[in-house]
Amino acid sequence: MSTGEALTVVAVILGAHGVRGDVRVKSFTEFPEDAFAYGPLLGEGGEEMIDAASLRPSKDQFIVTPKHTRQKEEWDGLKGTLLHVPRAALPDTEDDEIYVEDLVGLSVTDPDGIRIGAIKAVQNFGAGDLIEIDPVGGGTSVFVPFTEEDVPAVNVSAGSIVVATYDLWADASEDEEDA
Repeated sequence: MSTGEALTVVAVILGAHGVRGDVRVKSFTEFPEDAFAYGPLLGEGGEEMIDAASLRPSKDQFIVTPKHTRQKEEWDGLKGTLLHVPRAALPDTEDDEIYVEDLVGLSVTDPDGIRIGAIKAVQNFGAGDLIEIDPVGGGTSVFVPFTEEDVPAVNVSAGSIVVATYDLWADASEDEEDA
């Protein structure tokens, strides 16, 4: 794979499963098994990490038997490694869908069109997606829930989103800093 090809995160390694070379993988795709539908799972540099020979669901993860096994200790050492696929392998989105990674770098405005900042990252700490906004003029990043109420408009092709509740979340961030 060429190093310049865009990659998209679809899963993460959770560690070894047993001692026979299987690995536990958590999928981030809407339909969890789809993470394995786009070819081998790659590391962030494009190197092949897992090419699944077989897999079976287990709670909120998959137990994967890779075509090229690794020792238990090696899988455990790779725990937390993000797994990618080439962006070009993913299906096109519908009109009302976006890939989360497409949000990074978008300009953020308030409902009146005043620029607030830019999206630094999209995080999910277990309670839903949060957009991390770098405010204009610097300062501490502000996390805003990526919900329809908080983010009523997203226009990836125009490179911008509207955040309706920025002040609420910016004030909450300041309160946490003061604590």
